[in-house]
Amino acid sequence: MDVGTTGLLLKRAVVIKAVVTPRWKDEAQQQLQGQINQLDGQLQQLEMQGQRMISEIQRQSVQPGSPQVIQQVDNVQIQVNQKKSELLEQKNKILQQLQQVQTLEMEQEVNQGQIDSFCKVNMGDNLVQKMQVEILLRDGIVETIRGEL
Repeated sequence: MDVGTTGLLLKRAVVIKAVVTPRWKDEAQQQLQGQINQLDGQLQQLEMQGQRMISEIQRQSVQPGSPQVIQQVDNVQIQVNQKKSELLEQKNKILQQLQQVQTLEMEQEVNQGQIDSFCKVNMGDNLVQKMQVEILLRDGIVETIRGEL
């Protein structure tokens, strides 16, 4: 990428925004609901694995009620509960996002993330303006590019 001797090629973050439309809202809700369903599956799987591990510890032990066995079972339960708390925290965050999506008004602009882009900068250019670029999407199609290319 030759920009000559008078300029530089800079990497910049481009903000991606989307216009809230019925289609966007449906897709966002479906995506979030899918994540919730996936977390629910992980929670069920975690519970079953924990129970299997506890059963296996008790089955293999010579003295099921010994302090050693009780300690092993408690350790498994603690690990399961810690992982369960992490998954429930993730689920709560996604539920909050789902609630936020449901309250968005049509035609409102929302942040979708960022992508990297390159721009040529020459002597005398306004660097602040060159670095502030946004792309506005409507149902996945570029509607507007804001800022200096």
